[in-house]
Amino acid sequence: MDSKNVIAAIALSSAVIVLYSLFFVPEQKKTNQNLVEKEKVEKNTDAPSLEQKETEITISRNDALKESKRVEFENDNIIGSISLKGASIDDLTFKNYKVNLDDEKKVTLLGPKNIKEGYLIDSGFVTSDRNIDVPNSDTIWSIVGNNKLTKNSPVILSWMNKQGLKFEKKISLDDKYLFTIKQKITNNSSKKYDFYSYGQIIRNEIPEIIDFLILHEGLIATLDDELIEEDYDDIQEKKFTKIANKGWLGISDKYWITSLIPPKNKEFKTTFDYKKKFRANFIATEPLTLNENSSIEEELQIIVAAKRVDVIDGYAETLNIDKFDLVIDWGFLYFITKPLFYGIDYFFKLLGNYGLAIIAITVCIRLAFFPLANFSFRSMAKMKALQPEMVRLKELHKDDKMKLQQAMMALYKKEKVNPMSGCLPILVQIPVFFALYKVLFVTIEMRQMPFYGWIRDLSEKDPTSLFNLFGLLPYDVPSFLVIGAWPVAMGVSMWIQQKLNPAPTDAMQAKIFAFFPLFLTVILAPFPSGLVIYWTVNNILTMAQQVFIMKRTTIKTAT
Repeated sequence: MDSKNVIAAIALSSAVIVLYSLFFVPEQKKTNQNLVEKEKVEKNTDAPSLEQKETEITISRNDALKESKRVEFENDNIIGSISLKGASIDDLTFKNYKVNLDDEKKVTLLGPKNIKEGYLIDSGFVTSDRNIDVPNSDTIWSIVGNNKLTKNSPVILSWMNKQGLKFEKKISLDDKYLFTIKQKITNNSSKKYDFYSYGQIIRNEIPEIIDFLILHEGLIATLDDELIEEDYDDIQEKKFTKIANKGWLGISDKYWITSLIPPKNKEFKTTFDYKKKFRANFIATEPLTLNENSSIEEELQIIVAAKRVDVIDGYAETLNIDKFDLVIDWGFLYFITKPLFYGIDYFFKLLGNYGLAIIAITVCIRLAFFPLANFSFRSMAKMKALQPEMVRLKELHKDDKMKLQQAMMALYKKEKVNPMSGCLPILVQIPVFFALYKVLFVTIEMRQMPFYGWIRDLSEKDPTSLFNLFGLLPYDVPSFLVIGAWPVAMGVSMWIQQKLNPAPTDAMQAKIFAFFPLFLTVILAPFPSGLVIYWTVNNILTMAQQVFIMKRTTIKTAT
């Protein structure tokens, strides 16, 4: 007869299998609403198409940066330059983020169009009148006044065509990651024209990505309250287009976002496509009319940011950007994941270490589940006390399963024991486990954050291994044998906790239970060390609570 332990084991095993399939199985082709959206007929518009000029990729980054004159920019968070050829933002490095812990090299995101890793942003005006010259990727702009962009000093770029139209861009930078571009056309002629504002992000190739279902990396937008997530391979197969009245668009990496916020309160068409390069762009659907001897002006914002929660939420609020917080992939458990991050971040500010913050939040979770765990452990204690009587009943009715079942049910009813109650704490904790994994996996705040001892990055697996005695023996082990000290501690704590539970009377069940801690140790070894620390501390707290309750619970049974 199945005990509550078997049910609990099945529940937890199923959870681990689901976790494994979500986190380690490559993503399959999507068939969700986003793909359906592609099939919608585009709204007719007279707006012209954006430039699709291809560039031969032949030179190094340093050579590409030297090809044209540049306007440098810098603040406390980013440093880079704007090319005067095309007036594109195509050089940006994050000053406060290293590529890896052992290297002082900083993360560089944007690059010129004619290198392999080309990744840039440009903006401007286009017109359907082919007789009018408008700036393009080969246009050489001039600097007006200040020649370096800082948070206190905007720059102005200027270019004039042969028809007497003067194009200007006033570019401002805040103290974090926001570029504001005011685009202006002044008409010194006696004719009038129609212009459409646009912005586009161009990326030459697919970056190195983590192809897990748990994380979206690729083209992203929220358009009229709808979240759009398109993978790179989806766009290679078919472009996406939608007309909206509000929103934003961009290209998202695990920790970085490049985004465009179109002019407010104006309809625009967003397109994601691939023609040897990936493009995410918007273009206004209604033109701005430029009358004779007058001017027109449009403003858009560009955010190229490290996806810090306070920064992203700050921009969403101050700039009133609809659902901009979704550039961080909180997942379908958003209502648990984001509050959980805020809790961990609160304790980090209080304790100064994210590992200690994870332990503190674990204590809080245990306190929150305390009444449920008490109920469960009391039932488990009674079940353990009933083991001798259950063995006696099995011997008494070993040839009649029906009578055995009836006797067991009568015993449970008499002693007011629910064999299913042990599952409840495990089932309730599964969403928390998912949410904590998500927080550790997607938030840049956890990136390269150390704990004590050998844990240098809580978002990565424990780097030690049982198979070289955690570094005491002078040789490296294969990656699949990297089972660190924290996963071993987790497995040992799980084994001890298992001994506190009622032992299965069936020999096969006993063997399965004996194998279970080892199974979870191997499965969870590649997971972020912060998650394993949570699980280990949770096991220890659970054992303490369980021992306390079992000592207070006694059962007297008839023999």
